[in-house]
Amino acid sequence: MDALDTELVALLRDDARLPVAALAKKLRVARATVQNRITRLERDGVIVGYTLRLRPGAEAHRIRAIMSIAVGGNRADEVLRLLRGNPAVGALHTTNGRWDLLAEIRADTLEAFDRVLGAIRLIDGITSTETSILLTTHKL
Repeated sequence: MDALDTELVALLRDDARLPVAALAKKLRVARATVQNRITRLERDGVIVGYTLRLRPGAEAHRIRAIMSIAVGGNRADEVLRLLRGNPAVGALHTTNGRWDLLAEIRADTLEAFDRVLGAIRLIDGITSTETSILLTTHKL
């Protein structure tokens, strides 16, 4: 990726619905240049999709949390595979330090949240977890 690609990705990250003409104007390049760059970034797997961000609180009764996960031995790949398959896990991150993984957990009720936590804690290879419920979002 060159400087133009980086600027284009930053604009799309901020608002992926910007029309190509508006992107071209902001980047001071031809519309065709922007369209070709987007097509290439998608084809090369740099851009893998577009998503929707909702205002915090827009979804009623939505509980979100960050779960820190320690994995024992060489089980990280297996644990990641199982967590990816869990629909309550919205994002997964590897990290350094005390915890091996961070998982964003989402549930509609406290009871559902409790079931998700219990199921994750039973995954073979997970040695310990610590979970923090997200209360207020101040910046997206």
